[in-house]
Amino acid sequence: MLSLKWIRDHYDQVEKNLSRRRMQLDINPLLELDTNRRAQLQRLQSLQEERNTLAKQIPESKKQGGDVSALVDRANSLKVLISKEEEIGKDLEGHIHDILCSIPNIVASELPDGKSEEDNACVRSWGEPPVFDFKPLTHEVLGTQLGLLKAELGAQMSGSRFVVLQGKLAKLERALGQFMLDLHTQAYGYQEVSPPLMVRPEAAFNVGQLPKFEEDLFKTTSGHYLISTAEVPLTNLVAGQILSESSLPLRFAALTPCFRSEAGAAGKDTKGMIRLHQFYKVELVSITTPQQGKDEHERMLCAAEEVLKRLNLPYRVMLLCSGDVGFSSHKTYDVEVWLPGQNAYREISSCSYFTDYQARRLNTRYRSEHDSLELVHTLNGSGLAVGRTLVAVLENYQYADGSIKIPEALVPYTGFHTIEGVLA
Repeated sequence: MLSLKWIRDHYDQVEKNLSRRRMQLDINPLLELDTNRRAQLQRLQSLQEERNTLAKQIPESKKQGGDVSALVDRANSLKVLISKEEEIGKDLEGHIHDILCSIPNIVASELPDGKSEEDNACVRSWGEPPVFDFKPLTHEVLGTQLGLLKAELGAQMSGSRFVVLQGKLAKLERALGQFMLDLHTQAYGYQEVSPPLMVRPEAAFNVGQLPKFEEDLFKTTSGHYLISTAEVPLTNLVAGQILSESSLPLRFAALTPCFRSEAGAAGKDTKGMIRLHQFYKVELVSITTPQQGKDEHERMLCAAEEVLKRLNLPYRVMLLCSGDVGFSSHKTYDVEVWLPGQNAYREISSCSYFTDYQARRLNTRYRSEHDSLELVHTLNGSGLAVGRTLVAVLENYQYADGSIKIPEALVPYTGFHTIEGVLA
């Protein structure tokens, strides 16, 4: 979240940021609560000072044989007044906290102004979409023809937006995840982590998923949330810590199942594997100093792109506009892969830079070389969404007979070069 003092000192900038994000939010109630809270703290401090003075006067008066009944009465009344002021303070703090949680991060100045993905800017593209001498099929048709993608079995046991993969297709999915992890750990120095798949509410709050995005999460009967991305446990690895500047940047990577309710996606991508309730994803998280953040963002993006380059999958990089960038993000790149079956680019990775927005919730700081404590900066990115990468491989590497060629980079992981199909 943003600093209350910073909001107070940069009112115009906060208002401009809300306008750029196309958000309607009145922050004046926050400033009024802040004024009331500071006045209340002064009242509380004055009462506490009087109490402390009486605490010294009463025993001194007793020693001198004076009547302390009036002083004791005042001390008792102060105890009640202080308790009431403390309750008022807690209430004010709660209201202030709730409003702070509703204020998004400041977007980068270089983001294009806009309100939706249609206003995002293409930074670069790589590779040429394949040209087929037949009409390319979508991944769900290819997988069904292969007899290895069975949406009906997934729906039968779990409902809509679940699928079953079998045989070579299941192994290809596993191979993709292993390939990505090896690339990121060996070529880019990320440390592999096997984190919990369920987290407490405070962990989800720390990265900005709660309270705003609770409807997108699955909650267990124990009060835990299933992770919608490994960003949650990976970022929380440093929650509440004071790190040394020399240890930064820290880089973590994990391959995990992810669980999303897709509450706002009714009717969208209901077929196949584009938008599932359960899917695998390789997540990248970096913890940096403020000076390292921008370069680390570009480096993380390159790591995500490298996966697609080695798989020879055409893609483009989009800089999200001010109205499309995520609530907690300062700047986000989306990587979109080409899907011949849809004749469109579709998102396969988001790489986001949060500045100190998450760190303030995490209470994660580092001790600088000047011995001062500073908030870290955090970043995360998909490197990549495994299911969507599987979709891209199926559609870009398909043959006319419905069989699939395996990208050369994956052959050592699969042990086979093709997935045999049937005549279309």
